[in-house]
Amino acid sequence: MSDVPPLFDELQSLITEQRNPNSLNIDDASVEEILSIINIEDQRVPLAVKDEIPYITKAVNIVTATLKTGGRLFYVGAGTSGRLGILDASECPPTFGSSPEDIQGIIAGGKEAVFRAQEGAEDVASDGADALVVAGVRPTDVVCGIAASRRTPFVVGAISQAKKIGCQTLFITCNPRSNFNISDVDVAICVVVGPEVIMGSTRMKSGTAQKLVLNMITTASMIRLGKVYQNMMVDLQMTAEKLTQRSRRTVMTVTGLSYQDATTVLAAADGHVKTALVMVLAEVSKNEALARLEKSDGFVRGALKI
Repeated sequence: MSDVPPLFDELQSLITEQRNPNSLNIDDASVEEILSIINIEDQRVPLAVKDEIPYITKAVNIVTATLKTGGRLFYVGAGTSGRLGILDASECPPTFGSSPEDIQGIIAGGKEAVFRAQEGAEDVASDGADALVVAGVRPTDVVCGIAASRRTPFVVGAISQAKKIGCQTLFITCNPRSNFNISDVDVAICVVVGPEVIMGSTRMKSGTAQKLVLNMITTASMIRLGKVYQNMMVDLQMTAEKLTQRSRRTVMTVTGLSYQDATTVLAAADGHVKTALVMVLAEVSKNEALARLEKSDGFVRGALKI
């Protein structure tokens, strides 16, 4: 009987755990050569993401419909994957004016794992399931697992629990769809970036791929929810001086108003860029602008046509 545990053989079969032939001599390379090797490998990432756009599209449609009807998006991951989910979730409120409740990140090991690695925290599937219970996940929510290897027990356990609850489920991995072992996931996004420059270091190409996909999911969803006009953020919150100035610049860019006039109209619109734009472009009062935005589901273009 072999003393080799099943996990050893499982890891050996994963693309993310293979040796990269292009970096076999990286330990004997100059700094510039090291950076060139990394850069060349990084260039493979966006092309791999491009191949998954049909599946990312399905994910965006699910997330958009979920958020529009009052549901929430939960990211679940461990290590780098978990941190990326938390990063994406935390950036949505200041960027798009969404509620912090709308998009949330869950990481194996809890908050401490965000700042210091808690590698053993990912090994228990039931912990992932329990994390969803603690977070109060409901059937109307969507749960997105993030795991470069696609086998992380904490994430697999969370996805299994999400299905039991009745949630729709997404999964982002960097191993082939043919190897995907969670048959009841609604959408699997499999960005195959190949072996890492440093074997198994999925904080590199795999992490970059996951970040790109998360950017696409939330950005496209927020655009489809009317939080962008042309290519500008119009639901951002004026919670910092940078965001305050960006709000004024947006109004100025769209309307042609001066800095002072943009400041005045934003004050009249209670700091809401969308409302200010409709007030100026449609030449209506704040109340009329708000009514138009409500009728257009929050889309500035639609509000201007009413």
